[in-house]
Amino acid sequence: MAMRIKSLREAANLTQVQLADKLGVLSTTVSNWETGVALPKTIILPQLAEILDCTIDDLYERDSPEHHQMTN
Repeated sequence: MAMRIKSLREAANLTQVQLADKLGVLSTTVSNWETGVALPKTIILPQLAEILDCTIDDLYERDSPEHHQMTN
């Protein structure tokens, strides 16, 4: 999920600070998500997905070939 959040954020042309401001969290929180130190709280996922113009499944890369290999 860490790299996915970063790539979606960059695709949305947002800095970590801008994304943090939109979510009402600290920029260090976004940094922690993107480095895999922490995961976003479940309650924030819908807002995160909306800001990044994706689905919650997209955040988890559930449609990726890697995910399908892991679940099969």
